[in-house]
Amino acid sequence: MFFTKSALSRNLALTFSVFEFIIALVAFFLFTHNPNLATLYFNHTWVQSLGINFSVGINGLSLLLILLTTFLVPLIILSTFNSLQELGSNFYGLILLMQMALVGVFSANDGFLFYVFWELALIPIYFICLLWGGENRAKITFKFFIYTLFGSLFMLVGLIYLYNHSGINGLKSWAIQDLYQAGRGLNLDQQGVVFWLIFIAFAIKMPIFPFHTWQPNTYVNAPSQGTMLLAGIMLKMGTFGVIKWLLPIVPLATEKWGSMAITLSVIGIIYASCIAIAQKDFKRLIAYSSIAHVGLISAGILSANQQGVQGAIMQMLAHGVNVVGLFFIADILLRHTGTNEINKLGGIRNINGSFAVLFLIILLGSIALPLTNGFVGEFLLINGVYQYSDIAASFAGLTVILGAVYMLRSYQQIMLGENRDSNFSFGVLASSEKLTLVIICIVVIGLGVYPKPLNDIAEQAAKDILINIK
Repeated sequence: MFFTKSALSRNLALTFSVFEFIIALVAFFLFTHNPNLATLYFNHTWVQSLGINFSVGINGLSLLLILLTTFLVPLIILSTFNSLQELGSNFYGLILLMQMALVGVFSANDGFLFYVFWELALIPIYFICLLWGGENRAKITFKFFIYTLFGSLFMLVGLIYLYNHSGINGLKSWAIQDLYQAGRGLNLDQQGVVFWLIFIAFAIKMPIFPFHTWQPNTYVNAPSQGTMLLAGIMLKMGTFGVIKWLLPIVPLATEKWGSMAITLSVIGIIYASCIAIAQKDFKRLIAYSSIAHVGLISAGILSANQQGVQGAIMQMLAHGVNVVGLFFIADILLRHTGTNEINKLGGIRNINGSFAVLFLIILLGSIALPLTNGFVGEFLLINGVYQYSDIAASFAGLTVILGAVYMLRSYQQIMLGENRDSNFSFGVLASSEKLTLVIICIVVIGLGVYPKPLNDIAEQAAKDILINIK
């Protein structure tokens, strides 16, 4: 992409990202027939003296996140076809570079390699936000970079500590199973230190309260496609990391400190939901709603039971699809009306009924209406948190009510009623805009009506993780 001309780069990027999704679908069918197929794994010695291997593999958890990544990236590229900004080939090159790093994060089976991909994913999104962002982008992007970099350094310290306690006969190893064994060999206090070192890195990436302060301004000021990448895929690095790299490594510390982490997650749900209700900017409202959704996912994971972890995996998929759809709707509103301020909008249903229907379907998925993709994961999550603590579940369950409040009210103000501005116009959706929204709506309804193929994989993935905790 970096060496192609702008006119060609967009079509090339879309073509290659679709091929990537096809390869992910092939991996999905191979996995469903034989999860232990050698084709799904690759291991090669990288730095033998330090026990570092280029080790990647596709298990149930990584397969679902790779499917999400490779499904959303073509949609994100497709959403640029009517962009107001001149994006150029470098923009698409950065998106594909980020996709490569994200797939690496989700498939790495070596602690050092995982860290390399984790840091590599930060570089493209930093430049996307810095070069194509809104006002004050330099200051806001720098805060985002510093936050995530410091979190990554905490994680690196934790991984090095595990590495130094790994291996037998003096042969240390970064292999994930060796790090699992090293972590479980630590006493409670040592596990507690590792837990917080690694959890803080993941908590910043998600983000959950009180590590969230970088998120709203970054989401609002990033270009729409950058926000879609951040919210739809990148924050899943944090939730994925907690499931694969934290729970099995420090089970004793998770049992001791999990309640505190769940409390922070639940506080984040209520706090972000209340702030979302008060928002006047639709894009900022979605940013705070994302914090609330991720808080519930985090609480479900840390409950460390079958329903909680399985629900978290399903909700990661649903949230990725829904939040990309909502941010794309915010982008369409801005391009067609010149504003995302809710008070200045209204009556769009009278001008474009089909857009109103597509918007409503995605919104209902976001508030977890039964028979939409959001319901499956949210039901399992609240069930899992309830098994851990009925008090925590009663507060976490408020996300259902509060989410309906701010989402349905914003829809009412934006789409229904009469136009509030005499100069107001909306116009017809472009074919690429309509195609993107229709694909997302099909997934919202399809996974809500028939979630079994993905839910079966999520169920087994949760069992595999929980076996390592016991």
